[in-house]
Amino acid sequence: MTLAVVLAVGMDSSLLASQRPVWQSAGYHITAPGSIKEAMVQFWVGDFDLILLGHSIPFENRERLTFLIRASGSRKPLVCVTDLPGDHESFADATIRNEPDHLLQVIGELLANRTKTPAVAHPYDAG
Repeated sequence: MTLAVVLAVGMDSSLLASQRPVWQSAGYHITAPGSIKEAMVQFWVGDFDLILLGHSIPFENRERLTFLIRASGSRKPLVCVTDLPGDHESFADATIRNEPDHLLQVIGELLANRTKTPAVAHPYDAG
């Protein structure tokens, strides 16, 4: 089984530690940076299949982080986790309630349904 690599930003480290075996058995490798700055460094040097933004990150920081990721040209699925029913982050591909089973299900669906887009050539690459 191929593991999907997830960048989990702002997720509760003790909760992630306790759930890591469940994530691994579901086919996910979780990278959990300790700060937003570290998350951006990890994003630039890593090859992630999905970015997960935890509910503990303030709205403005989630929005800014999403903007920076999208400005890089990345179209990887970006998911926000919320504790409030009916919450929806318009800048994310999905907003998911903080329920582990549902979270794993929706992430699996997002990864299974994502379409492969051809690489876009840089305008200066045209000969």
